[in-house]
Amino acid sequence: MKRYPWVVFILVAALVVWAAAPAAAQQYKPEFKNSLVVGPAGPWGEAAIKFADLLKERTQGRINVKNYFAGQLFAGKQTNEFTLLNQGVADFALGSTINWSPQVKELNLFAMPFMYPSYKALDAVQAGEPGKKLFKLIEEKGVIPLAWGENGFRQVTNSKRPIKSPADLEGLKIRVVGSPIFIDTFRALGANPVNMNWGEAQTAFQQGTVDGQENPVVSVITPFKLWTTQKHITLWYYAIDPVILAISKITWDALTPADREIVRKTAEEVMAWEKKGARAGLEDSNEAIENLKKNGMEVVTLSAKDLDAFRAKTRAVYDKWVTEVGPDLVKAAEKIVAATK
Repeated sequence: MKRYPWVVFILVAALVVWAAAPAAAQQYKPEFKNSLVVGPAGPWGEAAIKFADLLKERTQGRINVKNYFAGQLFAGKQTNEFTLLNQGVADFALGSTINWSPQVKELNLFAMPFMYPSYKALDAVQAGEPGKKLFKLIEEKGVIPLAWGENGFRQVTNSKRPIKSPADLEGLKIRVVGSPIFIDTFRALGANPVNMNWGEAQTAFQQGTVDGQENPVVSVITPFKLWTTQKHITLWYYAIDPVILAISKITWDALTPADREIVRKTAEEVMAWEKKGARAGLEDSNEAIENLKKNGMEVVTLSAKDLDAFRAKTRAVYDKWVTEVGPDLVKAAEKIVAATK
């Protein structure tokens, strides 16, 4: 070796460079999967794109997120998404609390009929002890919640007639997600709730085999142009649909502490942006509703007295789900809502 000192120098230098390379770059997989039930349009899908782009930039390519839109990872059954995240099949998910509620029943807190009168009340519940409790429960099930986002207040549309009272829902086939509280709510109102995935529902609307559906204005009704099949919309704000950006604990544990911090801060930043987008034209203006009218929808806005009739019809559902969600959790949320009306 004395005759070839330059060989020793090169070997040592190579070892130094190898040791100095970021450990994460050696350990991380080439692709991190992010699951979504929606497509790339609208605040929900756009936030996923923004999150992936920012993470790639801020980690110098170490965390390369690929978005799997429209339920590609869970083969059409959207209530399976949380399980895929828990198992590490999905690394990330930007998912609805509705779709995750079969595995975390306490998330039905946001589907309690006619519980949340405003965005202010919702934000206060999420920022308070109920929100913290829910994040803790999710983490205990092998998923790390990073930040709250929003799909929005859910409004009801249909192709048959204006809905101004519970009697107007009688016999209507309304598409709902596969969450029991939604089925209970619409049955209590006299409708015929039909559980089907979103892709199938759009075909059913076009064929006229399903009369209506319930979804938020900005995140779903507008980007999917539901006015082409649903001419009537009733603004009743009967349930709110938060979304959560989360990461599988399996994936989280594989990240360096520095990268975990980048992921968390990026998630909080992006989801604040997403929540603002989900409320655009609804919170500070009426632009989103005016857009529905311009596209031919007949808009019904219910008065407080009108809402009381719907609330009375669904009271038994509310009481049943207090037990399911947890009396202490519901009571804590009710207290916050009452203080922020």
